[in-house]
Amino acid sequence: MALKEQPTESITMSYNLLKGKRGIIFGALDENSIAWKTAERIHEEGGTFVLTNAPVAMRLGQIKDLAEKTGSEVIPADATSEEDLANLVAKSVEILGGKIDFVLHAIGMSVNVRKGRSYTDEKYDFTNKGWDVSALSFHKVMQSLYKADAMAEWGSIVALTYMAAQRVFPDYNDMADNKAYLESVARSFGYFFGKEKNVRVNTISQSPTPTTAGQGVKGFGGFISYAEKMSPLGNATALECADYTVTLFSDLTRKVTMQNLFHDGGFSNTGVSQEVIEHFTEE
Repeated sequence: MALKEQPTESITMSYNLLKGKRGIIFGALDENSIAWKTAERIHEEGGTFVLTNAPVAMRLGQIKDLAEKTGSEVIPADATSEEDLANLVAKSVEILGGKIDFVLHAIGMSVNVRKGRSYTDEKYDFTNKGWDVSALSFHKVMQSLYKADAMAEWGSIVALTYMAAQRVFPDYNDMADNKAYLESVARSFGYFFGKEKNVRVNTISQSPTPTTAGQGVKGFGGFISYAEKMSPLGNATALECADYTVTLFSDLTRKVTMQNLFHDGGFSNTGVSQEVIEHFTEE
């Protein structure tokens, strides 16, 4: 079966959904990243933001090009450092001229995957580092915003996750555990942010997407092809995820919080597709 043709440009026009809104975007590395696409869409929808990433990631990526394109400032910050995050939050409020309306957490890294360690042979120093970067950092980001009272009322915080938090994908390794923790943090902190600040917190469980980080997972090509065959609507692209994220940052989703929202073309609710059946019954 041929893969479904995917849109190369946003299928939606700009509706100024984020006009006047201010935010922080974590994790834009290059034009393949979901955070990059989201930054472009937010800019198109009238939002302003600060871009941030770890200093080492900034040296490897092209974040300065994105900043120039969107008229944004870049603040280097290690998302595992409470000091860096406190500085980021304070400077962002100052630069943007007010409290924060939206935050995108698009950070993920497994040292075990990078070093070729299997799930049954983890090096726990690697595990702890990956967990801190990929999952605990989400709590640290929100705690920094919370303590500084930096979120505007009815603001929105989104983190990116993957379905391996619920089902086993062997080569996804300890990132599956990280994503499960991340989703739990969204629910738990979402309760407190909602009750006390009217801020909503959600995670988006995205289709496998050929980002720089995603392609580092063993067997990614076969993995994305399988998901395409299993998904009635086909895999969601990075740009389509950006569009969905914009809706969660907008005022149209004010009562959506503490949810893990599947954005995967129907993959998560498909037991088996006709294409997969045919593949395994071929003579």
